[in-house]
Amino acid sequence: MSKNVKHIKDSQLTITELMLPSHSNFSGKIHGGHILNLMDQIAFACASKHSGNYCVTASVNKVDFLNPIEVGELVTMKASVNYTGRTSMVVGLRVISENIRTGETKHCNSSYFTMVAKDENGKSVPVPGIILTNEEEVRRFARSIVRQKEGKNRTSRFRSSTFNLDEYLPLLEGSNSKITFKK
Repeated sequence: MSKNVKHIKDSQLTITELMLPSHSNFSGKIHGGHILNLMDQIAFACASKHSGNYCVTASVNKVDFLNPIEVGELVTMKASVNYTGRTSMVVGLRVISENIRTGETKHCNSSYFTMVAKDENGKSVPVPGIILTNEEEVRRFARSIVRQKEGKNRTSRFRSSTFNLDEYLPLLEGSNSKITFKK
């Protein structure tokens, strides 16, 4: 473990932006791509602030759009470093929309961005660790470790060299699909 550690609160960020008609999709709701772009920006800023380096997005773990965002609402995004590895960080994001007139808020999504710190030559560089000061921070750190392990298991199970067709064919029964080849 590196002696170089930082408090999580020192790199936490919150941004709030008014959603404009130019951000909307064909159904008049705010375009998911616009929200993802904002999420990537705040994840970059949070990770860069923590690491002191330029950071790139390595992966995004699960983005579920829970509630639509309307034109004219305020969108607030909160970013926090939940986990630090050697050169990577998991930045947790929470997106909330607020109807300015009524004050009603909605949780729109939460996501986890894995960011990697880079030097001026594009080489991955070590990042400071994080100081865990309460049970919630420990829970988030542990959840990131488990999520990483589960992700590795998921990918290896479905590699073409190790995929077992007979094991997964029953999953397709009753699905909206048609198999047109014979084993």
